[in-house]
Amino acid sequence: MREFIVEADGGSRGNPGPAGYGSVVLDAATGETLVERAEFIGTATNNVAEYRGLLAGLSAAHELDPAARVHVRMDSKLVVEQMSGRWKIKHPAMRPLAMQAAALFPAGQVTYEWIPREQNKHADRLANEAMDAGSRGERWEPSRSTADLDAHGVRAPEPAGPPGDAAAGAARARAALATATAPGDVRTGGSATADARAARNVASVPPDLGAPTTFVLLRHGETPLTPLKRFSGSGGSDPSLSDIGRRQAELAAGVLAARGTVQAVVSSPLARCRETAEAVAARLGCEVGIEEGLRETDFGAWEGLTFGEVRERYPDDMDAWLRDPEAEPTGGGESFAAVARRVAAARDRLVASYTGRTVLLVSHVTPIKTLVRLALEAPPQALFRMELSAASLTAVAYYADGNASVRLLNDTSHLR
Repeated sequence: MREFIVEADGGSRGNPGPAGYGSVVLDAATGETLVERAEFIGTATNNVAEYRGLLAGLSAAHELDPAARVHVRMDSKLVVEQMSGRWKIKHPAMRPLAMQAAALFPAGQVTYEWIPREQNKHADRLANEAMDAGSRGERWEPSRSTADLDAHGVRAPEPAGPPGDAAAGAARARAALATATAPGDVRTGGSATADARAARNVASVPPDLGAPTTFVLLRHGETPLTPLKRFSGSGGSDPSLSDIGRRQAELAAGVLAARGTVQAVVSSPLARCRETAEAVAARLGCEVGIEEGLRETDFGAWEGLTFGEVRERYPDDMDAWLRDPEAEPTGGGESFAAVARRVAAARDRLVASYTGRTVLLVSHVTPIKTLVRLALEAPPQALFRMELSAASLTAVAYYADGNASVRLLNDTSHLR
């Protein structure tokens, strides 16, 4: 099941006065902006504008996936408490809007959270852009919006949708078709006709492959060996987390609990991963499953040594290992090719077991990089082109048509 975050806001310059709303739909697993909506609505109160923002955000989420789970975040205590059923809705202008919002999704699919205004900057900026456009006698235009830039510091690209996301692609095509054939379209030179024809072709794609299976990949926290950059695989001492590593695990647990999207936790059998996974599972109120295929590479005789020490003691073996994915570490460890086969088999088992769900996999550097490499269909040498920090988050989505999409890589923002 896909999961979205809807952030919404509304404002009125006069209360009642010139009013507008803004709403944004985010991918809950990655934070990616999927849809922005805003509109000037004429003269209205703040609360009516806030409800209009909520309705627009839920409508956009419903268009993306009516089966999705939605977490609404707003800085309006009134709207949050009323939609949660704790406060009565007395205002006659708000009651029908609340009923429309409640009817979009089954009650169990939507949750509400009050947040401070400073955490709702994106939607607030959209609402103000809409009111500014209304004061000029214009309509708000998504292409001219800077709300995402103002809220997050980086302008998010227009989402193209991951490979295999036919539902999103068809929705965009239908939107393009509506734009291309809208009354009053005065473009010349045949461009409107061409756009409409292309949109119709894309819109004919089957609309729904179902929700992807999403793996949120968490590398374990630091151990005493991590800052020393020593080989630490499945054939070594199996160290536990250090004090820093335990703190990193708690920080990762906090951000994952706040997102509220993870539905299951699966770990490598090694101690450092199990400890990290247990910290998250305790916050989520779930059990930790163990998957042997997620364990780290067996580095053979290199266990506990630094890269420089291996280079000095086993130069020929190291050169072969770096050059050939079938080469094994000294002493009968695992080759990268062997790890890839093991990880791919574990991936297939987990996708089959957790189809359409979001699962946290707690693992190690090589298995996580391997999952990313396989999703990208990149060569084995790509393993040496990725950085993966302790307690970092990565996300990969798997679709029913066999395609995969890397949604996040080496995110450490929760550790800062």
